[in-house]
Amino acid sequence: MKKTIYLASQSPRRKEILQQLGLYSIVLPTDVDETLLSGEKPEVYVLRLAREKALACRQRLQLEQRQAYPIVAADTTVSIGGEILGKPDSEQAAFDMLRALSGRQHHVHTAVAVATASGIEIALSSTNVEMAEISDEEIQAYIASGEPYDKAGAYGIQGMASIFIRSIDGSYSGVMGLPICETAQLLKNAGIELLKNE
Repeated sequence: MKKTIYLASQSPRRKEILQQLGLYSIVLPTDVDETLLSGEKPEVYVLRLAREKALACRQRLQLEQRQAYPIVAADTTVSIGGEILGKPDSEQAAFDMLRALSGRQHHVHTAVAVATASGIEIALSSTNVEMAEISDEEIQAYIASGEPYDKAGAYGIQGMASIFIRSIDGSYSGVMGLPICETAQLLKNAGIELLKNE
């Protein structure tokens, strides 16, 4: 039988990463207020949201359910020059984000939280990503693919945007939305060892 977790996210990328690690995910998406607090740094922002998502998911469960499996929640944001780039809500927003990232280095912060009936632990993964220069025509063609719309910073490193990535220093899976090393450690602390046979 596969090891099972609750996943407080609708992200197909997060579910896929967990699946590759041999985990079965019961998807329980949560709805939390993602408004940035005044003066909040990107790292603090993602840590707060990952925690809030995990807690919101835990509140939906009965005590027996909470005791059955740990909850995994995560939040990812892209920042450049200290400014957070969220998910674009229009073609223009996607264009402006990609234009800002073109030829520059930016940071991708992903926080992951693992909650059990007894507590919650959180870890942060921060990765430096450098993009090549992207022409306006390339940006428009990428936007036309539809890929940027549900992604922080208007790009997905595992998709067509990979042709724009010059280098990364940090966690590739963290840029995708779930840092594997940190997630595995938190799950181990919660009683799920990925490389241990049941």
